[in-house]
Amino acid sequence: MEHQNSIAAERLAERVAHLDWNMLQQSLDHHGYAKLPTILTKSECKQIIDTYEEPAYFRNTIDMARYRFGIGEYKYYDAPLPDLLQQLRESFFPELSKTANRWNEQLGNNAAYPLTLKEFLDLCYKEEQTRSTPLILKYESGGYNCLHQDLYGKVFFPFQVVFALNQKDEDYTGGEFLLVEQRPRAQSRGHVITLEQGQGLIFPTRHRPVSGTRGYYKTTLRHGVSTITSGTRYSLGIIFHDAK
Repeated sequence: MEHQNSIAAERLAERVAHLDWNMLQQSLDHHGYAKLPTILTKSECKQIIDTYEEPAYFRNTIDMARYRFGIGEYKYYDAPLPDLLQQLRESFFPELSKTANRWNEQLGNNAAYPLTLKEFLDLCYKEEQTRSTPLILKYESGGYNCLHQDLYGKVFFPFQVVFALNQKDEDYTGGEFLLVEQRPRAQSRGHVITLEQGQGLIFPTRHRPVSGTRGYYKTTLRHGVSTITSGTRYSLGIIFHDAK
């Protein structure tokens, strides 16, 4: 079984490597987010959903209503991560690190992000951010996620990726992904993004550069999930920085 999981993870890495990264980088620069084609197979989605009922995989479970985050539940995976999740985290990081450094330079800062996940996590560990952050989220009918940012300490990575694990309009209705951008001295702009099973979305963790008449300026982004109107919605969040 371990050998099969390793082969599956390698195939997943190949899928990520063969994405049209030029187009994705352009989408991130122009729109602030990039929608991915189907990355995870139905079998892989089910495999990830099945972990939800296995306590050994997780370090913490959050009841969202308790903290007024929304209505639903999510669980943080414990380290070491399942092979598929570890491969997603490692495979996406190098290309996103390139964009992160380009954005830093556009905002007048030095490039600060290494090209490997391991090197970046070493920076997290130096700030005592040692708890894993990839998570699986579950919403029942009536559930939702308030607009928020996933910041867990001094060190954070500018991007994260979310994947739909089951099928909209078959397993659930409602539950669109929400991304809201606040520009200086302007009204907020909202994006409503629908993901099919196995598709993903790359989006900013906190802010992004936008080109203006006097160069680049910084906008702030928050994300959430609209109300699920029926069924059960599962999603997978890949966050690259660890938590304190």
